[in-house]
Amino acid sequence: MTFYEYVTEFTRVYQENMEESAAMREARCVEVMSRYVFLPMQAGECVAGRKRVLPVGFSNEPLLGRSVGYFYDEPRAMEALQADGASEEQAVEVKRLLEYWKTQETRYQLRQSYPDDIKRAMPEDIYWEHSQVAFPLYRVVGAYMDYDKLLSLGLDGMKKMTEDCAERAAKRGEGTELYTACGIALDALSRVCENYGRQAAELHQEKLSNALYKIAHKAPETFLEALQLAWLYSLISGVLNYGRMDDYLGDFLERDLAAGILTEQEALNYLCDLWRLVDERKTVFHGRIIIGGRGRHNESAADRFALLAMEASRIVAEAEPQLSLRFYEGQNPALMKKALEVIGEGKIYPMLYNDDVNIPAVQKAFEVSYEDAEDYVFFGCGEYVLNKKSIGSPNGIINLLKALEVTLFNGYDIWDDKKLGLRLGSLTDFDTFEELYEAYKKQLVYYFKVLAEQEQMEYDKCGEIGAFLYISMLMNDCMERNKSLLDGGVRYLGGTLETYGNINTTNSLYAIKSLVYDKKLIAKETLLNALRVNFVGYDDVRRLLLDEEKYGNDLDGVDSLAMDFHEFVCSTVRDLKSITKLHSYMVVIINNEANTILGRFTGASADGRKAGEPMANANNPAGGTDVNGVTAMLNSLVKLKTDIHAGAVQNMTFSKDLFCENREAAEQLLRAYFQNGGQQAMINVLGKNDLYNAMEHPENYGHIMVRVGGFSARFVTLAKDVQREIASRTMY
Repeated sequence: MTFYEYVTEFTRVYQENMEESAAMREARCVEVMSRYVFLPMQAGECVAGRKRVLPVGFSNEPLLGRSVGYFYDEPRAMEALQADGASEEQAVEVKRLLEYWKTQETRYQLRQSYPDDIKRAMPEDIYWEHSQVAFPLYRVVGAYMDYDKLLSLGLDGMKKMTEDCAERAAKRGEGTELYTACGIALDALSRVCENYGRQAAELHQEKLSNALYKIAHKAPETFLEALQLAWLYSLISGVLNYGRMDDYLGDFLERDLAAGILTEQEALNYLCDLWRLVDERKTVFHGRIIIGGRGRHNESAADRFALLAMEASRIVAEAEPQLSLRFYEGQNPALMKKALEVIGEGKIYPMLYNDDVNIPAVQKAFEVSYEDAEDYVFFGCGEYVLNKKSIGSPNGIINLLKALEVTLFNGYDIWDDKKLGLRLGSLTDFDTFEELYEAYKKQLVYYFKVLAEQEQMEYDKCGEIGAFLYISMLMNDCMERNKSLLDGGVRYLGGTLETYGNINTTNSLYAIKSLVYDKKLIAKETLLNALRVNFVGYDDVRRLLLDEEKYGNDLDGVDSLAMDFHEFVCSTVRDLKSITKLHSYMVVIINNEANTILGRFTGASADGRKAGEPMANANNPAGGTDVNGVTAMLNSLVKLKTDIHAGAVQNMTFSKDLFCENREAAEQLLRAYFQNGGQQAMINVLGKNDLYNAMEHPENYGHIMVRVGGFSARFVTLAKDVQREIASRTMY
């Protein structure tokens, strides 16, 4: 099928089903998509399943298209036409269809429905192109599906489940369109399996071919069959993260090894092939595979898988999958030993998550039972949700430092020379620091409310236009309730808000409190003038700001303000679930490279940071400002509450000298950090001058992978200012 044939048929099917339920229309459209989106197998692959990024279609995530729901992408469409060698007449027809999709796109329809307050607060959508305090994000991510159900039932068993649900719904006098649509979607996936089975046979992959034909209908019985079905279902569903894989594949691995069907080397080969397919998908911030932790049903089998998974990440040293190890006191020590060995080689996986902190934190933050909290998972850059039971899509961004900027300047953006935010008075109007702080909080609450309202509106609109069928089938309690994911089906519907500039804001507020109000070393108008001109001619003022206490040095003054500000932001946002229909609405302090991108549009700040420069990453100290040693830095990190938000990341950079040559000291540091309340660690182990050398001679350092924030990348592929921000972080 060419792209022209695809977009013509997809549009026709969409239009013919306009009067059908959202679920039925989606099912018909997904069936068309399934015949175009899957790419052919390549010689040598021992796992099947690769997808193209569609120019027109239906999706839950803009990384796989342009936006959530129904979307179009004109530049990508033109590229696809050219690649197919389309005629001029076909190109004209496609352009006509794209004009139609401009008004059918879910993002467009949502934007048109915004009330005036949201339009005023967020006039632009694209955070990497515009200067403003807050931005909407158009996506539905964070679904972790019930792979155990999928693998125990198989596709025919799943279809039987939907038929049984439909029968019960009919007896209750309810409609059955959702279940009919699910059946259509399952049939589409069965055909995908069969098609790949034929391709595997043509490539003389008999074992794989047999597995694909088997899982087209029956429940998997072997490791290969289970892995293959889980992967293909993930691809067609649109999810970007793959769950607690050691838990749902461990039993299959253990049985095959015991029966002599499979060797550990063969299993490792399958995992390495899967890892390459995950990386090829290029979801950037996603690709999570979780191993370890409490709540696994067969720990010994899961541990065996987990050790192989870490070895696969050692061999396939790419940006994805983002292998993540949950651990707890008393867990099999072989897992942590293997993790530290792999990290010590300079690999960026696995990331480490402390169950002894996270489970009680999730239980309190999400207001759920211990049993539900025990099955916490994390997606994207580190946001937490509940496995199989919740979704928590981060659909908003706020630049906390930008909000402080417009507060100091009475609702004015000094970067872009325009009015922005609430006009509450400027710094010169506030007689005390407390008055300034309260005005700033008022500014934030204004944006927090708008972002919470936008999150609810986006869920409502997405629930109207689509059922997200594949996800709904494997999420509690959609099938039981006869409701799709966003239409009342999922057990816990949560939302999250990404915050940026947290630590620069803390440092700026503390500098103003100390130097302007307490010590009176800088006059208010002097500080405003220095910020306006980016410190040109105000070197003495900037030096005072830079020399003031900074978070990350275990200093009571600035760290106390950091704790207070952190609690205000997290608790205020969390309380705003009351103005929505959400089970939870929480902050995520995850930070990808957006701390650098948003910094490009943020004026000079009172911590001494110059205009356009990066902001600190997540809750971590601003680059190079943690000067009291690693223990002091870790002590500051654990002061911020973990039970009032939905995830935060902690990036740490260790030298090879410390981590490899003095492993015992590094392990003691990490052990103390986690015992003192450390929630999570993302560790880089690098040579002392590796990053600076890589900036000078990128051709020699293409192998270096780094933690950017909540994701990883080859260092030399990053933008120069992102590289500088990462290199500025203190190495211990």
